[in-house]
Amino acid sequence: MLKRLGMMYRIKKKLKALRCEKGIGLVESLAAVALLGTAVLTLTGALATGSLGVSENDEEVVVQSLARTQLEYTKSYAYDPGASTYPTVAAPPGYAISVGVSAVPGANSNIQKITANISRDGNLILTIRDYKGNRS
Repeated sequence: MLKRLGMMYRIKKKLKALRCEKGIGLVESLAAVALLGTAVLTLTGALATGSLGVSENDEEVVVQSLARTQLEYTKSYAYDPGASTYPTVAAPPGYAISVGVSAVPGANSNIQKITANISRDGNLILTIRDYKGNRS
C-alpha cells in the first residue's frame, strides 16, 4: 500500500509541475517562423543561382563542342582550292553554324584559313579559326 501511495504522490507531483509550465509565447513563435522563412528564402535563392550557372555552363559546353566538331568535319572534308565555304554539321535546335574560307596571305595556295561562327537565336556566341591544308 505504501508503494502505491508513493507512486500516486510522484504522479501528482509531476502533474503539478506540468501545470506550472507556460509553453511558447507569441513572440517566440514569430521569431521561429521568421528564422525558418529566412532560411527557406536563402536556400531558394541559392538554388536559383546554381541552376542559372549550370544552364550557362551547359550552353558553353555545347557551343565549344559544336565548334570543334565543325572544324574537324571541315578538315576531314575533301580540299577544294576554290571553296568559299564548306558543308556544316547538323546543329541542335536554336543554334546555327556558318563556315567561311579565306586564303592565307603570304602562304601558298594549298592552305586555307577556316572560320566557324556559332550563333544561338541569331546572336553570335563563338568564333573559332583554324587552317586546312591540301594533303593530296
